[in-house]
Amino acid sequence: MEVEKKKKSFDMEMDILDNKVVIPEEPDSFLNLRKLWAFTGPGFLMSIAYLDPGNIESDLQSGAMARYRLLWILLTAHILGLMLQRLSARLGVVAGKHMAEIAYDYYPKIPRVILWIMVEIAIIGSDMQEVIGTAIALYLLSNKAIPLWAGVLITICDTFTFLFLDKYGIRRFEFFFCFLISTMAVTFGYEFFKAQPSAGNIAAGVFIPWCKDCDMDQLLQGVSIVGAVIMPHNLYLHSALVKSRKVDRSQKEKVVEANKYFFIESGIALACSFIINLFVVAVFADGLYGKSNIDVRQECYANNNGMPDFYKSVFQNNTDTATSDIYHGGIYLGCAFGVVALYVWAVGILAAGQSSTMTGTYAGQFVMEGFLHIRMSRWKRILITRSLAILPTILVTIFSQGVDHITGLNDFLNCVQMFQLPFALLPVLTFTSSHMIMKEFAVGIYQRVFSVIVSIVVIAINYFFLVEYVNDNFNSSFGWVIVGIIGFVYSIFVLYISYYCLAAMNLFRPSETGVIAKIFPLPIDSFDAPWLDELKFEDKRVTDI
Repeated sequence: MEVEKKKKSFDMEMDILDNKVVIPEEPDSFLNLRKLWAFTGPGFLMSIAYLDPGNIESDLQSGAMARYRLLWILLTAHILGLMLQRLSARLGVVAGKHMAEIAYDYYPKIPRVILWIMVEIAIIGSDMQEVIGTAIALYLLSNKAIPLWAGVLITICDTFTFLFLDKYGIRRFEFFFCFLISTMAVTFGYEFFKAQPSAGNIAAGVFIPWCKDCDMDQLLQGVSIVGAVIMPHNLYLHSALVKSRKVDRSQKEKVVEANKYFFIESGIALACSFIINLFVVAVFADGLYGKSNIDVRQECYANNNGMPDFYKSVFQNNTDTATSDIYHGGIYLGCAFGVVALYVWAVGILAAGQSSTMTGTYAGQFVMEGFLHIRMSRWKRILITRSLAILPTILVTIFSQGVDHITGLNDFLNCVQMFQLPFALLPVLTFTSSHMIMKEFAVGIYQRVFSVIVSIVVIAINYFFLVEYVNDNFNSSFGWVIVGIIGFVYSIFVLYISYYCLAAMNLFRPSETGVIAKIFPLPIDSFDAPWLDELKFEDKRVTDI
């Protein structure tokens, strides 16, 4: 693939975007495979966030808790994710800037900094999940020879190593990610075909949107699926990754073409992601649903599985519901299908952790540069982000009573992702609805109304989940007071950025003067549209003649 070598500039882009892939100059058709191949890459890098260790743990827990009844929520989350990723990619192509860069021009300074902090919290939370997943994978692969704290520290070194891959070009970098996705597909697919779950039950779970006889814990697990699948920082990342393709924005047909192929590529990538996630849900729906710890423990000792004794005794000798997380899930697979299945599972978790670690680091780089206009070398950015993720994680590994506590962090971190989602969802809807930014590519009225409904549902679910979480974890009035204060501040900021979203959608006409205009200043018309400039030039030339 031909790549144009650009000179280094002093703009705010990273090295990974400096070498743009050139799109073949040939007539477009309904589906030109050469052009699709040229556009293929950003969507698969984006889809990594749908396959991180937090997602995998959410998958296995939904299978163990509700069997196949939550598969339709997994599918719905991927479809919703595709719609949002389409808007994100469309924004990057049409505006020529990614979300964080546009946010710098669109929002006032203080709200912009708060928004940046919210996105950084989401990135750090996601990074913690990746650190946990990698540490547990190394723990399993080494038969506990690499302790959890050592596995956490190893993630610092491996991230630095892998991030030098982009020096060999964007295409090789993308191929490496596709290799990691393929590794996950093979490893989790191996477990799926070993388990051989019922195809009929899987189909019913995917296509029948109902959860019969589901209790509150199972419904909350469905909410957790949405929080695990749709990552806030991923929208910022995707809008930047599409800039790695050389799209001639001075020609409207080229912009339309890029939007089409990025949408097709994202659809293919998320279809692959859904299948891999489905593999995990189905395996544990078939194997762990309705079982207690003692059931799995007896299975471990009864089977001739080659498992070491220290793994066989992991499940407690009690009648509690079988523990389900990425650590116990791997041990169950080894007990049921042989020790090879344990190591295959660990390799898949390792691939998930490594791939999502790298994309998270790049998302952090784009977000920091866009929101703050601070250019920071990658090794400094990695050190800061990874340190913020590692410090709380390593404290848990050192002072907790074992691997059970570190895996329990994933549930909390999925909640964090869910609560940060409005700070990516509302901005992307704001920007793509704004005619000031998107010109004639702004989303239509029906999509705006649908987006508002989706946003309201997501935010309402967040508040419902908050109440349930507090009920389960706080028994004192002091805890409720703290949560109430945090909830109030959170609500005020959500309403603030919602104002901009509704104004961009033209659902009401904002005041141009007065107090409201000072609190919610609208941006100036500073977003370029070179395809329109070309048309204006042609019109002027005809007039002069």
